Amino acid sequence: MPDYTRIREEAYAANMRLPALDLVLFTFGNASSIDREQGVFAIKPSGVDYQNLEPSDMVIVDLDGKVVQGQLRPSSDTKTHAVLYKQWPSIGGIVHTHSTYATAWAQSQLDIPLFGTTHADHLTVDVPCAPPMDDAMIAGDYEYQTGFQIVNHFATQNLNPIQVEMVLVANHAPFTWGKDVKKAVYNSAVLEELAKMAYLTRQIRPDVPLMKDALIEKHFLRKHGKNAYYGQ
Repeated sequence: MPDYTRIREEAYAANMRLPALDLVLFTFGNASSIDREQGVFAIKPSGVDYQNLEPSDMVIVDLDGKVVQGQLRPSSDTKTHAVLYKQWPSIGGIVHTHSTYATAWAQSQLDIPLFGTTHADHLTVDVPCAPPMDDAMIAGDYEYQTGFQIVNHFATQNLNPIQVEMVLVANHAPFTWGKDVKKAVYNSAVLEELAKMAYLTRQIRPDVPLMKDALIEKHFLRKHGKNAYYGQ
């Protein structure tokens, strides 16, 4: 019998970090961790309070979103996770929240502009917001199509999911990912902070310009370039 202990424990730990970081309220949001060799991922069950979760509650599903093992229904966003895992084989974990500031930008249908070095430490572009889904996609397999709304937006904007590990879906909320689910949680927390900072910046100065390219490059490369010197 296949052993799914690792991804169950990783998904559980990631889900428990979300309320601890004030990224979710009640049962909002979900995190998942994938086992590429076995072609399955573990995800939070739908509508279960975080305080009641156990590692054994994590539902194991395949890359079509079908339940492989588990007694509970998986998250309603499972098919979105499945599409992203299938289309982007480099990612190892996904987080979806309805965190306040990131969701406010999503509801505004706006990218989060790159105003400062905190943003540039993580991205060299604005945080992208995929446009509202068309009626046919909404009326169809909605959660499945949400995954393609993200993937298609990255393709049309020539964005690399390895370099840009976060997105807003217009009128919906944010999704983040990473090499593993720990990094996806980190990115979710960073995204919420960037969204808050950008909102406050616009309140202080509505006509604030974007950050200059030279400073963006300096801050990004000192952490991510071949000659990076940030950290130990």
